[in-house]
Amino acid sequence: ILKKKDVSMANPDEVKKNTGFTIGGVSPVAHLVTLNILIDKSLNRFPHIFAAAGHPSCVFRISYIELIKITKGIEKDISE
Repeated sequence: ILKKKDVSMANPDEVKKNTGFTIGGVSPVAHLVTLNILIDKSLNRFPHIFAAAGHPSCVFRISYIELIKITKGIEKDISE
């Protein structure tokens, strides 16, 4: 389980610099730099997830397993 001290939130400028995306449209893939991607385990209860696709008005549908595969994400208990 993650504790608040384990994770800090990036500000909008840091997000844009590291991902290339603006807040509200940050895709889970195609970032400018290699990032550790954390995926909340509670998402596995849904048959499909809708993730941001690089713009605040764009999303794409993906399964939980595929999201882990394409992001090389680390599953964590994040939500409360």
